[in-house]
Amino acid sequence: MLPRSFLKEEHEMFRRSLKQFLEKEAAPYIDEWEASKEIPRSFWKKVGEQGFLCPQVDEKYGGLNADFGYSVVLSEEFDRISVGMVGFSLHNDIVIPYIEELGTEEQKERWLPGAISGDLISAIAMTEPDVGSDLAAVKTTAVKDGDEYILNGEKTFITNGHSADIAVVVCRTDPEADPPHRGLSLFVVEAGTPGYTKGKKLRKLGQHANDTSELIFEYARVPANNLLGEAGKGFYYLMNHLQQERLLVAIQAMASCELMLEETIDYGKQREAFGKPISQFQNTQFKLAELKTEIQIGRTFVDQLIEAHMEEKDIVSEVSMAKWWTTDLAKKVAAECLQLHGGYGYMEEYEIARRYRDVAVSSIYAGSNEIMKTIIAKQMKL
Repeated sequence: MLPRSFLKEEHEMFRRSLKQFLEKEAAPYIDEWEASKEIPRSFWKKVGEQGFLCPQVDEKYGGLNADFGYSVVLSEEFDRISVGMVGFSLHNDIVIPYIEELGTEEQKERWLPGAISGDLISAIAMTEPDVGSDLAAVKTTAVKDGDEYILNGEKTFITNGHSADIAVVVCRTDPEADPPHRGLSLFVVEAGTPGYTKGKKLRKLGQHANDTSELIFEYARVPANNLLGEAGKGFYYLMNHLQQERLLVAIQAMASCELMLEETIDYGKQREAFGKPISQFQNTQFKLAELKTEIQIGRTFVDQLIEAHMEEKDIVSEVSMAKWWTTDLAKKVAAECLQLHGGYGYMEEYEIARRYRDVAVSSIYAGSNEIMKTIIAKQMKL
């Protein structure tokens, strides 16, 4: 791999510690967690105790003031254990940054320490049964009633939804807003709020260890001081944070690609057919050489974007390119590597089978790849 200038020795020390922890505390239990469709709270606590939750948060709340390089390391290493551990990156680098950036001092003191220790698990609730990538069409409403808001609506496909103690919920506070996106606001809704219930854990094609559920609001009364930022600015807050979310998806996609290639190379050296390892067949070599090349191209591009993001550059168009290209690549690598495993690739005990089903959704969440191309085309002023 080419040098990655944004990663220093302290990042690699952090990676070694994280890898050792995950190999001991996570890897042996993935099958168990997939069966229960949830990662236990006890493990979240262990992750927090080791300093692997929200290290970017300010020290005054218990964080480490760590740079985005640490987020890259965390995303890559959690993904290498299981794509179904995506909930940790969502908690660390997608949900909690909303509270860091938009929260009042009282809100930060209330939620950030628990998010760092693992006592509070977080989720973000955007998608609805009839609303996906078109966030301006959100139907969940929040109506002001004295010092509370009354929430009504339903969210679905919510990562960490079943286990979440707090959820950042996208609601419509102004149904008359024109254009509609100006009527959206963000609220932090706490588990146990009257009128707020969690649906059953959803049965998914892949990422089984990652609990995903519906969230239902039936006249849920949420304190007005749980409003995050200003009313009516929710859409703009979401757009500002989606660059990092989509970059994280690309980072995770590349980690999966690299792992799948490594696993297939190892398998090819061990598996024999017609008297020799299948890695010595020209077809196998050409396929692996092609995948290695595309993965290196993707890695180089994503690393450039990580550096630009750390320099706080506007790379919305480029991140959209990376998100669709790397997630499509992950699906291609999964299919090619499964084929090279032959019948064994279809067996659950082989990592490639799990990866094949786990990476499939990456081209859909965080904005579908079709939406990514629409964003790029818009930036091209077509």
